Amino acid sequence: MIRLPLLLALILTLGAPVAADAASRAYATQGSCGGRPMTTVRMAPGYCLGLVWQGAGSDGPRMPRGLLALTGGDWLVTDLGGWQAGRGSVWRLSFKPDGSARWRRLAHGLSMPHTVARGPDGRIYMSEMNRILTLDPDAADPSATVRTVIGDLPDNRLHDNRHPLSSFVFDGDGALLVNVGAPSDRCLDARERPRTTASGACADSAETAQVRRHAYLGDGRWDEAGTVFASGLRNSIALVRHPSGTILQGENSVDLTTPDHPYDEINVLRRGGDYGWPYCVDLATPLPGWSATQARCGQRDRPFALLPPHAAPLDLIYYEGAMFPELRGRLLMSWHGYRRAGGRIVAAEADAHGRPLTDIGGRYALYPRGSLAYPAGAPSIRGKVLTPGWDAVAGRQPRGSPVVMAVAADGSIWVTDDRSRAILRIARPD
Repeated sequence: MIRLPLLLALILTLGAPVAADAASRAYATQGSCGGRPMTTVRMAPGYCLGLVWQGAGSDGPRMPRGLLALTGGDWLVTDLGGWQAGRGSVWRLSFKPDGSARWRRLAHGLSMPHTVARGPDGRIYMSEMNRILTLDPDAADPSATVRTVIGDLPDNRLHDNRHPLSSFVFDGDGALLVNVGAPSDRCLDARERPRTTASGACADSAETAQVRRHAYLGDGRWDEAGTVFASGLRNSIALVRHPSGTILQGENSVDLTTPDHPYDEINVLRRGGDYGWPYCVDLATPLPGWSATQARCGQRDRPFALLPPHAAPLDLIYYEGAMFPELRGRLLMSWHGYRRAGGRIVAAEADAHGRPLTDIGGRYALYPRGSLAYPAGAPSIRGKVLTPGWDAVAGRQPRGSPVVMAVAADGSIWVTDDRSRAILRIARPD
């Protein structure tokens, strides 16, 4: 039998790392940011980062990801729950008179829900691992309204080296463009040799590592079989459609251990395009494990622009709100990566077709302060970092882990931070 003092000591010892980790992810606040407590994150001049909510107990999402503003000031928030099947939820966020959060869980037992958006028919749609579903958040029992509209997406499931999250955007004709992530990092076997078909192609690429197109059939129905829209894309969580029809994708490139390689990408997707996974990265660099002859880098669609290595773009949106006139028409990006170039929200200048403006000879910032040059001749995005100081500061703030952004009715920019279990809001300083 363990005596009580020893048991208490064990509990305190085992609990200390958990408590310390939670404390290290807490946002300290001072002053007001557009009516919300202002975090200590150093922002670009004219902007501040307010804290809407940070979870510390049993109520609310564990890993907030997707955001959708509802009429009346409420929000839908998807909760990944963890990197295991069946732990996800979707929550409705409303606010008490004192501004504190009120949470209602609408559905649970979901497998890694991510994107939530309003469809062309006005209904609410959400992505889950290997399916797209719909639900009615205003129903008396929203969980009873959950219905699958596209199911059994090809091999977009949970396993080692997987990219299981589904995400989507609606095309101009109502079609769904859906991410199907690659089932491995580089399509290599345990000995770092390519796993190929008889023709020498990656054995994983025929039905994965792509964006699929599902035609709209009307009345909340889509063609479940779908077709391949674009391929050679390792992980297309970040997708956006410009009103002109341009489709942009933010490519999370492979996980090589080198901190300064390979570069992530912004791609302009075209129907039938092949963007190089798992053969090529950067502008024309064969990946380790694949020879130059196998890679055929000159035959793939080149990236439109390079992003910093391991930036991990997880969301792209166009800003058209009222609070920041200087950002209208710009492409906002969340860089979720945990390495030196991640933890940022960037506002890129864009042309009339929504394509980011680019520069040659650009540099990118690092934490701690410093910068590195892009490869010679590589296009980099032109814009500004809105969150230049979102690095970890002991006792004050965690390193930023921005996931999804959404523009509120007042033009403020709301952001989920899944690692720190927080929802934040970019606004004007009071």
